[in-house]
Amino acid sequence: MTKSTEWQRVAGNGLLSRRHLLGLGLSSASVLASSAVLGADGKALFEIPGWSRQAGPGPSGYGQRSVHTAFMQRDAGAPDPLYPGGGASRSPLQHLQGTITPNSLHFERHHAGIPAIDPAGHQLVINGLVKQALAFSYESLLSYPMVSRFYFLECSGNSRSLYGARPGNGTAQTIHGLLSGAEWTGIPLSTLLDEAGILGSAQWVSAVGADAASMGRSVPLNKALDDVLVALYQNGEPLRPEQGYPMRLFVPGWEGNISVKWLTQLKLTQEPSQFRDETSKYTDTMADKTSLQFTFPMGCKSVITSPSGQMQLRRHGLYQITGVAWSGNGTITRVEVSADGGQTWAEAMLDSAQHAKALTRFRIPWSWDGATAQLMSRATDSTGAVQPTRTALLAERGENSFYHCNAIQCWGVSAAGDVNNAYV
Repeated sequence: MTKSTEWQRVAGNGLLSRRHLLGLGLSSASVLASSAVLGADGKALFEIPGWSRQAGPGPSGYGQRSVHTAFMQRDAGAPDPLYPGGGASRSPLQHLQGTITPNSLHFERHHAGIPAIDPAGHQLVINGLVKQALAFSYESLLSYPMVSRFYFLECSGNSRSLYGARPGNGTAQTIHGLLSGAEWTGIPLSTLLDEAGILGSAQWVSAVGADAASMGRSVPLNKALDDVLVALYQNGEPLRPEQGYPMRLFVPGWEGNISVKWLTQLKLTQEPSQFRDETSKYTDTMADKTSLQFTFPMGCKSVITSPSGQMQLRRHGLYQITGVAWSGNGTITRVEVSADGGQTWAEAMLDSAQHAKALTRFRIPWSWDGATAQLMSRATDSTGAVQPTRTALLAERGENSFYHCNAIQCWGVSAAGDVNNAYV
């Protein structure tokens, strides 16, 4: 595959058949790179580098990443003196591959900073409308049978800048980085609730954290008995303090705020507890100025992570468009990509082993000829839900919305190869 005439075009502005992903290694850049190691006589010019001639450090107690990847950082923004301990840090989506976010790069969201909890002095109490109140130490929970599941976690305020009247000049990280994927391991909440004994009048579970804000959220009982975990591990290691050590609630597919960290109490009630973070915050303001409560699930959504905002295409030719898709209501079944602002679409390839309520990686080859382009992705999930356009979402929600933005993202590519956030 050396000539563009051999490429099978499947949509406008250079989108190619998924089968050409196998030919990306034959792009002009790799051919030039491989020819650079040959002399005029065709003999190899390769020289063993210095670092391969001497022994390096031996084993360590805890692994460190390469110094050459130190640029991969969470974006924590500037601290707010009026909100001590509050704020968020965003995952560098544009630098990641696969669907699992390293623990050190998983996004954070805090309301009163990170408590320094000694697990020996921490307890999880289950009380309220139960037959017997129970208290669990961290050590006692470690003895319970556990399950491991792959799930995404997304702050409901993620991507909210797309509600703005003008497109902000951001990256995939700064716009969409309140999103991560991980393998979560813990005890099904249903196991602990069954042990406490649920009274017939119970309809909700009120979860409270041990941070200085006493962050609390109400979870419908039917959800609590379905797939909610008391998570103790993330990607195989104990939760890190910023992710809720020693234990957190994990509510798959729902807005991140409801997965209460540093979990210390689960109280069964007849009605939701109307915590601050489900009344004055985390409600959806609609076009008529009314607000909806308890809009828990995160919608069907996708974002192209490369090429993406503030990147630059430095050559004409073949590129791989890649990104992630997810849905709080099921499994991603399809992702389509457009290079002409939504006029035509082509189906991307999904990586294998899709999981419900987990990130799915998608890819499609694209031939860029130097013309302007508008790169967009559109996800469909197993319920048939299709990711909406920004125009359609604004028509439904109005201009006062803040949360649950799952609109299609557009990256505009200039003739010079600059990539920026754009509206179409």
